[in-house]
Amino acid sequence: MIQRDYINQKFRIKIFTFGFVLIFGLIIFSLFEIQIVKGKYYSSLAENQHSVTRIIPAERGKIYIRDIKTGEKFVLATNKNLDMVYAIPQQIKDKKKVSGELASILKMDEGEIFSLIDNEKLYVPIKHKLTVDEINMIENSDLLSGVLLKQEQWREYPETTLASNVVGFVNNDGDGNYGVEGYFDNDLIGKSGEVSLERDSRGRPIAVGNKTEDAAEDGKSIVLTIDRTIQSFAEKELSDTIKKFSSPSGSITVMDPNSGEILAMADFPFYDPNIFNEVEDISVFKNQAISGLYEPGSIFKIFTEAAGLDSGKITPNMTYTDTGSYQVGSHTIKNATGQAFGVQTMSQVLEQSLNTGTCFIKDQIGNEPFYNYIVKFGFSQKTGIGLVGEASPNFRPLSQWRDIDYATASFGQGIAVTPIQFLQGAAVIANGGELVQPRIVSEFILSDGSKIKPEVEPKIRVIKKDSASQAGAMMVSVVEKGHGKAAQVKGYRIAGKTGTAQVAEGGEYTDKTIGSFILFGPAENPKFIILVRIDEPKGVQWAESTAAPAAGRLAKKILEYMEISPSNN
Repeated sequence: MIQRDYINQKFRIKIFTFGFVLIFGLIIFSLFEIQIVKGKYYSSLAENQHSVTRIIPAERGKIYIRDIKTGEKFVLATNKNLDMVYAIPQQIKDKKKVSGELASILKMDEGEIFSLIDNEKLYVPIKHKLTVDEINMIENSDLLSGVLLKQEQWREYPETTLASNVVGFVNNDGDGNYGVEGYFDNDLIGKSGEVSLERDSRGRPIAVGNKTEDAAEDGKSIVLTIDRTIQSFAEKELSDTIKKFSSPSGSITVMDPNSGEILAMADFPFYDPNIFNEVEDISVFKNQAISGLYEPGSIFKIFTEAAGLDSGKITPNMTYTDTGSYQVGSHTIKNATGQAFGVQTMSQVLEQSLNTGTCFIKDQIGNEPFYNYIVKFGFSQKTGIGLVGEASPNFRPLSQWRDIDYATASFGQGIAVTPIQFLQGAAVIANGGELVQPRIVSEFILSDGSKIKPEVEPKIRVIKKDSASQAGAMMVSVVEKGHGKAAQVKGYRIAGKTGTAQVAEGGEYTDKTIGSFILFGPAENPKFIILVRIDEPKGVQWAESTAAPAAGRLAKKILEYMEISPSNN
């Protein structure tokens, strides 16, 4: 009996010892896991329980439009704090009752709200941009336990549709889209800061505890080169012309040919960036002035003439005999009207817009030199204007050009450009022969109020000053004697050129046309250059009836606005 008790006691001691060792081992393992394996995790958890960190949001930079005469700035894009309502589902006891109360206040579907809050999520947004009445009703309701309000920063566009295709918009996630908002998103958005506070065991901030703060850095504000008045003129003229000819779209761009500053960039259809989410066709967001590749047609002839003058192969009074057709291998090129004009000067080639005449000039220059001039005028690359969506030119390398390609390019067919590319090239003739980069930003304003001017690409000499002057004089003849008469402005010498291009679809030219007019003035000392593009006008065939008069009316308004004295002629 004694022996058996001894054995049982010894067995119990072994069991107890084994259990003690097992428990002690588990404790050691747990300590090892907590301190070594997951040490960083629990240290961070303890730190988070002991301190609180709050994000300090940065304010998005503003976008301004200006008055070039007074230097005054007008806000195009700013920020506005609006309340949102959200729910914490775990704190809502009667979700059906809360859904009904919110549906009544917010004018929303009760079932939709219930589906949002009937879960265990920590945070559920219900509605943004609340009205004052909605806020008051939510705050005064006794049925909305677990429903809270929070301020959010939203983008606001006080000028609504003005320059909307230039500005772009900020979406509901706070990201810049299109235009300046998209291209300069990183500059505008700024850098968020944060503040960290120690707190006691109940989660309350300790008044004498450690506090660290990293201040937020607000985004840069941007002042555009666009003039508010000229932009308004351009949009009104574009809208009126589009309506008159039932055109689906079009653009008007105005630039200072000497500095490259864009003074106006109107693109139709317009839209209101405050309600961008109501736009059904997202193609409306595209800015056709920078993305709308098209064959410019006869306005391109100004470059062929300028290249011929600069190369010394032609003079304004040099003549050729127009037989009405020009043969390139098996291809026959004819004038737009199908007529033959007989002996014509190089100035008359531009005045009458003769396709055979520009083919003649191209032959005098030579194919490869002619190609090189096209490159020098900037048509082989983007302008780099600084806006989202600028299209890359469809420009083939020299080795892929055929004889027919050189011939058609001389009068603006078979070569695709954007309006901003064309405007940059035409400014070479207006400013005395130099390529200047178009730009949309006048200056950046930092959060401390200091200002930074953007870097400006150096001008590049393309043609001689005399060549540009002669080409400009020939464009004046177009307005005074040729197809550009509708663009005349009484008392001023205006340089211009019409262009009517057929629209190609599926590799074939259609009956659809695009009418363009390039204009600069005053011709003797240009202060602005305008490109009007009207897509598929109805009831008319030639740009002299659509784009030319629109350019002339706009030029008159700009000359008067700039208080430029009439020419002495």
